[in-house]
Amino acid sequence: MSTKLKTYYIKTFGCQMNEADSEKIAAVFNAQGYQLANSFKEADVVIINTCSVRQSAEDRVLGLVNNLSKLKIENCKLKIILTGCMLRYPLPYLKKILPRVDEFIKLKDLLPKPSSIIHHPSSKTHAWITIMEGCDNYCTYCVVPYSRGREVSRPMEEIICEVKELVKRGYKEITLLGQNVNSYGKPNEFNKANKSQFAKLLRKLHKIKGLKKISFLTSNPQDLTDDIIKAMKLRKIDRYLHLPIQSGDDEILKKMNRRYTVKQYLNLINKIRKQIPNIEIGTDFIVGFPGETKEQFQHTVNLCKQVNFKLAYINKYSSRSGTIAYKLKDNVPWQEKKRRWKVLEKLINKKI
Repeated sequence: MSTKLKTYYIKTFGCQMNEADSEKIAAVFNAQGYQLANSFKEADVVIINTCSVRQSAEDRVLGLVNNLSKLKIENCKLKIILTGCMLRYPLPYLKKILPRVDEFIKLKDLLPKPSSIIHHPSSKTHAWITIMEGCDNYCTYCVVPYSRGREVSRPMEEIICEVKELVKRGYKEITLLGQNVNSYGKPNEFNKANKSQFAKLLRKLHKIKGLKKISFLTSNPQDLTDDIIKAMKLRKIDRYLHLPIQSGDDEILKKMNRRYTVKQYLNLINKIRKQIPNIEIGTDFIVGFPGETKEQFQHTVNLCKQVNFKLAYINKYSSRSGTIAYKLKDNVPWQEKKRRWKVLEKLINKKI
């Protein structure tokens, strides 16, 4: 008589790093004998990997848990596990707003140790590779330093071994992930040298036979060095660079604690395009940041016309508790934020 395997389902909110974490969580459950369900309605265990960057992401989590609560009435054995960035909140608060969740588990307690198990990417040819966690930049609008902690880089040889193993299993393309990949292995972690450790990692990965393409997300303009640009010229490196600027106005950038000016950003773009003529540039913008005037927004529009971005992820500002910007008056009306979003969307993404 066969015994029915327990089933699990993972719902992921947020960025590519969360997607990569969910693949590792799946590997843990597979190793424990669980079977992936086709939907949360068929699962014995539902793991919700949360995002806390915007309020809308948290609202979707609340909506999903509400739907799952109705299922629990029919299936009292259904177990709901919450993990990810929303665990930045105190546990009593989470239990109060999400009383039907059975367990709140921090990612570090749910994920395997990198050396103990290699995740099973959902694609047959492409894999996400997390090379570092956390962020030390403390942009005033961002919760990442509070939800994922300070920057910690994985040992280079560990990453190389993981990629080699994936290539043996048939994977041809990888995307390196980190909140700021350019600061990978910064001097106070692995070395005292001025040379970029991220550039060194790119060069070592480039030498792996069978690996066809290397991409990476996300870069911070302030840490994109000449050494990294030189490494980006290697044949296997993707000719798409995502380089968030967030605003085209220096005063707003200063309020955001983005440590560069518009002029420095433009000089960097020109330097990259001079050395890699066929590169395409993508970016991120936040419209309606506290105090952003129509004139300051027009500076962003002017920047877009100068750079000719391939694509942009455009976000309407929403205040996040725990961030420095939360103390600022959110004084740009929502309708005006929507208008500014439409202007940039039409200007940049209409051609996609």
